[in-house]
Amino acid sequence: MLDIKTFKSALEQLETERKIPKEKILDAIEQAMAAAYKKDYGKRGQIVRAKFDPDTGEVQFFQVKIVVDETIARMDEPEKEEGEEEYSIKDENDERVRWNAEHHILLEDARRIKNDAQLNDEMIFPLEQKDDYGRIAAQTAKQVIIQRIREAERSSIMDEYGGKEGEIVSGIVQKIERGNIYVDFNRAVGIIPSEEQIPREYFERGQRIKAYLYSVEDTPRGISLRLSRTHPKFLEKLFSMEAPEIESGVVEIKAIAREAGSRSKIAVYSNDEHIDPVGSCVGQKGTRVNTVSQELSGEKIDIIPWSEDPKTFIGNSLSPAKALSIEINEEEHKALVEVSEGELSLAIGKGGQNVRLAAKLTGWRIDIKGDGSGEVISSEEDEKEVEAEERNEESSEEKEAEGEKEEKELLAAEEDKEENKEEA
Repeated sequence: MLDIKTFKSALEQLETERKIPKEKILDAIEQAMAAAYKKDYGKRGQIVRAKFDPDTGEVQFFQVKIVVDETIARMDEPEKEEGEEEYSIKDENDERVRWNAEHHILLEDARRIKNDAQLNDEMIFPLEQKDDYGRIAAQTAKQVIIQRIREAERSSIMDEYGGKEGEIVSGIVQKIERGNIYVDFNRAVGIIPSEEQIPREYFERGQRIKAYLYSVEDTPRGISLRLSRTHPKFLEKLFSMEAPEIESGVVEIKAIAREAGSRSKIAVYSNDEHIDPVGSCVGQKGTRVNTVSQELSGEKIDIIPWSEDPKTFIGNSLSPAKALSIEINEEEHKALVEVSEGELSLAIGKGGQNVRLAAKLTGWRIDIKGDGSGEVISSEEDEKEVEAEERNEESSEEKEAEGEKEEKELLAAEEDKEENKEEA
């Protein structure tokens, strides 16, 4: 006997904790019961539906038949018995379905029951209640109900987090495994792959973390939220949270160049001449930009004014260095920037970072030269050097890891030898 009070409590709990509407749960129960009834008592081609009353716990079963005529169903072929091979003698161009007495009802017969019956309408007929249905169907219905509830939950999670794609989300670090950070959002789990993490940033289990939700995937294991802390949009969204001018659209972030954990450049533009775009992002005494920088583990952020004029934009992008002259080559899409000898290293930046970020920000190849020398430093050369340095760092880290592994193996072997001597 179904405990109605307990059942209703369970429905409310599922709706509250898992955000699954009661209607979806009841629909899953009815479909499960109908499937179980058809399996034990139904006939081939029969459409069975169930109606469950949550107030009384009673279940009613119905057979559904589709209203057809000779334009929809073909009557010239005998019905196939279960297990019999399918065959067809009809014309290949005949797209009508085969008549099935358990599935169809003729239009003239339907109108004897219901005067206004139309083609493709559904006619419903009550089915006999079976005394032993509850015992036989319990196990069959249970699995279907569980499956349908899981599907409803997945759909609910997709609806909730699908609308948050492209936004910043906050969760709790669940675990860190093989370099990946797993973030708990109560109803779903997000993952920050190692390549989407800020270098040298460390989080502990149970710590709250913010990240940019760039993808929501429905996988066989459940809903997977793909997160990033290195994505340029993460920086943009953080500024949107701090600066109302950006959130409202008065100030726009036109371009972003980022080397996560180290330095970023953003180009901003104001649609209102009375509002300073750079000042809006910096905030009073630098409060806004400092808040964003702290969230990014101290990442340095250069905020520059965007300009339609390539020369002006390129000159601004090399901030804090100041350009003496800029020559533009439209065909090759590159710029030659001359700076004073005293600001040459400032324009290039440590490891070429400043000119490299400026090139990414503007989309132009930038060559730098001092006013007192003929040597030209290219942003492309700096990128190649950085890639080579990264490869060297990776190989040195691999060598160190291999050395540590060998050292541990040697120590373990020596300990085994000592234990064997003591036993002897």
